[in-house]
Amino acid sequence: MNKFITFGTLTSSNEYMITHIQGKLVEKNPTDVVIECNGVGYFINISLTTYAQIPNQENIKLFTHLHVREDAHTLYGFFQKSERAIFRLLISVSGIGTSTARTMLSSLTAEQICEAIGGGDVATIQGVKGIGAKTAQRVIIELKDKIIKLYDLDEVSMSQNNTNKEETLSALEVLGYTRKQSEKVLDKIMKEMPNGSVEELIKMALKNL
Repeated sequence: MNKFITFGTLTSSNEYMITHIQGKLVEKNPTDVVIECNGVGYFINISLTTYAQIPNQENIKLFTHLHVREDAHTLYGFFQKSERAIFRLLISVSGIGTSTARTMLSSLTAEQICEAIGGGDVATIQGVKGIGAKTAQRVIIELKDKIIKLYDLDEVSMSQNNTNKEETLSALEVLGYTRKQSEKVLDKIMKEMPNGSVEELIKMALKNL
C-alpha cells in the first residue's frame, strides 16, 4: 500500500506533491489565477500580496501548496517561497484555516506577519479581519519560536522595533494622520531605518506623509 494513502484518504504528505506550476498566464484576478501548463489549466488561489507581484507577462511561475480535504483538493499559489512557508505555518495553528491564512497574507506581507509574531504584536495580528484576540494570541504562542528560529530573528530587536512603531503611529494619529495612511509610509521607512528611534521615525514619516 502506498504509505501516503490510508483508507482512501490522502494525508498531508500530498500537500507537497505539486511544488510549483510554470506556464502561460490565462487569467489573473485579485484572488485567483489560471495557469495553463501542457494543455491543462490550473485554477490557483492567491493572496493580494502575490497578485501585486505577478508580472503582466505571458509565462509565470508560482510556488504552490495543495490543500487536501476529503471533499476537495485546492491549490494555493505564491510568488515567493517565503510567503508559502508562512502560509504553511499559519494553517498549522488550530483555528486558522486556509481562507484565514490567505486573508492574513492579503492584509499583511509575509515579513510583517513574521515581525508581528516574533515581536508578540497581538494588535497587528488581531487587526486582520476574522481574527479575534484569542486566535491572535494562539498564533503568536504557537509560532513565535518557529518564526524566530526559521528566519534567525533577534527577538529583543524585534520587540523594540515593534514598540517604536506603535509609539510612532500613536504620535502620528495625534498629529491628525490616519493609522492606515501612516503605517504604509512607516513600513517603508523602517525597512531603510530598522534601528531608527521614535523621534527619527516621526520626522521621516512627516516628510513622506
